[in-house]
Amino acid sequence: MNSNVLVVTETKGAGWHRMSFEALAAGQKLAAELGVGCSAAVMGEGAAIAPLAAELAAKRLDAVWAVGDALLAQYTADGWVAALEQLIAEAKPRYVVFPHTYQVRDYAPALATRLGEVLIGDVTTIRVADAQSGPVAGPIFGRQWLQGKLNAEYRHGNESGVCFVSVQAGSFRADAVAAGASEVKAFAPKMEAGKIRTKPGEAFREAAQTVDLSTAAVIVSVGRGIGEQENLKLVEELAAALGAELAASRPICDAGWLPMERQVGSSGQTVAPKLYLAVGISGAIQHLVGMKGAKTVIAINKDADAPIFEVADIGVVGDLFEVVPALTKAIRG
Repeated sequence: MNSNVLVVTETKGAGWHRMSFEALAAGQKLAAELGVGCSAAVMGEGAAIAPLAAELAAKRLDAVWAVGDALLAQYTADGWVAALEQLIAEAKPRYVVFPHTYQVRDYAPALATRLGEVLIGDVTTIRVADAQSGPVAGPIFGRQWLQGKLNAEYRHGNESGVCFVSVQAGSFRADAVAAGASEVKAFAPKMEAGKIRTKPGEAFREAAQTVDLSTAAVIVSVGRGIGEQENLKLVEELAAALGAELAASRPICDAGWLPMERQVGSSGQTVAPKLYLAVGISGAIQHLVGMKGAKTVIAINKDADAPIFEVADIGVVGDLFEVVPALTKAIRG
């Protein structure tokens, strides 16, 4: 085997899909904890992916596979499955890690099935510390059920097969990817146009008409503690002072006080900002699922026992109607 972990990245237009480096961080973590190597693959038409492969080569990887062919210029499930099946036969990874995107959900189950395996999808945690314990050896992959109400753990049962894993948005931080230097390996799969049964259409646009909170560096999020819709002005002013995006928990959006595109949580957007300021949010598990990737969490709530304080780096126990205006004023100077 070359590298035991292979990360399959995803492009968007001429650049990266935002989740590619989250998947790369997960792959590096898995490889480091197992004490094995990690490589990455980028797919497309040869000349188009050359600069992207060079960018990946500046990361701590054993190798970067530039999987190029004219039939990969546009995404098709058949094309991606055929190319990756051949790459896996060449690279011989033990684990293949994907970002859990719409595209991956389209082709990865077919790829896993082609190889007689299953896909462990939407993984939020990877634990390797006790990889050899239990009846089945190997890393433990965690994912959530019932909108975050339950946590489930999985191990890959086939010790001689390939373990396919996709990671949930926001579960691993893109800025955790380690830098380094690696070799770019050109890989030309044998592609047959007749075996690609679909014609590429217009690319699916995720949340094309919504606010993309996943790219926000600072988010001010408001919960039912705000009381009434008229009081939203307080947090809007705070968000403006911070240059932040405004977000909300589900009750606020369900009430129609803010559009659904502003919702953070298991049934909304998953975010990973540098700063997440939770105002009047109790911290239900459904909301925590969506903001757990935040680097720093500040919570303002008058209930000292609110669950949000269990995940907050800084907690302010107080009346938001007093704290928020004072904070806004202090920021504005």
